[in-house]
Amino acid sequence: MKIKAIIFDADGVVINSPGYFSVQYQKKFGVSGDVMLPFFKGKFQECLVGKADLKEELEHVLRKWKWSGTVDELLVWWFKSEHYIDDRIIKEIVKLRGNGIKCYLGTKQEKYRTQYMKKDMGLEDFFDGVYSTSDLGYNKTDKNFYKTISQDLLEKENINPQEIMFWDDDQENVNVASGCGWNAFLYANFEEFRDKIKGI
Repeated sequence: MKIKAIIFDADGVVINSPGYFSVQYQKKFGVSGDVMLPFFKGKFQECLVGKADLKEELEHVLRKWKWSGTVDELLVWWFKSEHYIDDRIIKEIVKLRGNGIKCYLGTKQEKYRTQYMKKDMGLEDFFDGVYSTSDLGYNKTDKNFYKTISQDLLEKENINPQEIMFWDDDQENVNVASGCGWNAFLYANFEEFRDKIKGI
């Protein structure tokens, strides 16, 4: 069946930063990973599905993290530290859309970075839409993330699940998407991706 839409993961596919914010932060400010990890394994997970507000939750850890500025200043540092768009992918997306293929971002993000990606990174200009876990209320390991998108694409574009291609750098996400009828692929490198989409 012909592919009518491609959904791209953000971090690890469209965005390739030199390292996660937490890793860069630890090096820059001399904060132990043990100090930061509880936040990312705990409250941050709620932020990712829209059940908690990142700014409010960060207020509780600023001192532990040795941050002397405001929460907003921390978010600026955070988001800029991961602001690395792979222009090669963007060029392919422009070509795909020029050939009538709908392209969407399917990303695991809390609401503030979702907005940063759309506006500050300008990604909303290159995609037909952005599906974020914080907007949908489901993580990418949850089949409801994919089912919700499938329903939306069927209603708005008359695109069926089997007409959707998906690229993600996490095998678990790929497996769940495949189980929902998508043509899901593990993103390993740009060259492999480019070869795979040549016939679309």
